Amino acid sequence: METMRAAVLVAPHTFELRDVPLPQVGVDDVLVKVDRCGICGTDLHIFEGNYAADRLPLIPGHEFTGTIARVGEHVGGLRVGQRVVADINVGCGHCFYCRRNEVLNCSAASQIGIHRNGAFAEYVSVPARQIVEAPTDVAAEVLALTEPVSCVVRAARKMRASFGQSVVVLGAGPIGNLHVQMMRLIGAAPIIVVELSPERAKLAAEVGADVVVTDPDRAQKIVRAHTGGRGADIVIESVGVPALYARAFELIRPGGHVAAFGITGPGAAVSVGICDMILKETSMGGSVAGMGEDVHDALTLLVHDRFHVTPFVSNVVPLTDIQNAFATIKARPDVLKVQVAPG
Repeated sequence: METMRAAVLVAPHTFELRDVPLPQVGVDDVLVKVDRCGICGTDLHIFEGNYAADRLPLIPGHEFTGTIARVGEHVGGLRVGQRVVADINVGCGHCFYCRRNEVLNCSAASQIGIHRNGAFAEYVSVPARQIVEAPTDVAAEVLALTEPVSCVVRAARKMRASFGQSVVVLGAGPIGNLHVQMMRLIGAAPIIVVELSPERAKLAAEVGADVVVTDPDRAQKIVRAHTGGRGADIVIESVGVPALYARAFELIRPGGHVAAFGITGPGAAVSVGICDMILKETSMGGSVAGMGEDVHDALTLLVHDRFHVTPFVSNVVPLTDIQNAFATIKARPDVLKVQVAPG
């Protein structure tokens, strides 16, 4: 039996490095040899036991790139040796939601590295239809950012962000930083970030924030001062804290929009004045993982250097150090991303 090394999350906070069977490659699948796999906020939720706990033991990891090692017998157009990334959101492919690129609403939906074994391993099996070919002249650590960038691409689409709009980003962690950069690309102005950590606030300013607020008690006053007294057109909650969602509604203008992105715990809620929302024509909408064309567009943006990636690609560890990598992310706000190199 062929085996590979994998980091198996056997219980919350506990990885075991194991020799496990090489993933099965179905007739419509490909086997990808993993070059890099980033650790993201969802992985931290899984690690803490707050998300997908019913799937343990699990090999997490969904921000990956690699090369095709094997191709299923019914797969055409793909070959061994190709560099690839993947759309991790796997649906039935033919239902109402899949046709509309709302795959996670498909009753059969699952995500690689979240609901099925992922890429904190030497190899990962991927349905061929989820594969996106990647250029050979772009570094693996950059290609591994395709999945998180696809998430902010989709969020921008869902909130219909446009040039000249004022945007507040609550939280400048990894995904908040990418939201800032996405809004800069779109031409939003001003971009105001609210972030407690001095290290992350500094990084947000470096990648495009016009104003950075480190004292949340001053946020409303500062936002109004930079938006003609109205409030922001859009507020993006990128942390996942119910109190911040309540704050978001205080920061938007009448007719403004709250973009819900940060994932909270199950059952978390925020109180919204319905009459006030109706009369002021405010709105709120959710967004989660990038899928379909979001992934292709994210890859294109990365290939053409539209994102400042240095803070995301500077920390690479071997698979054997994955337990410490999770501890580092939790302990050091100056580290936006750690990537795992299984090889």
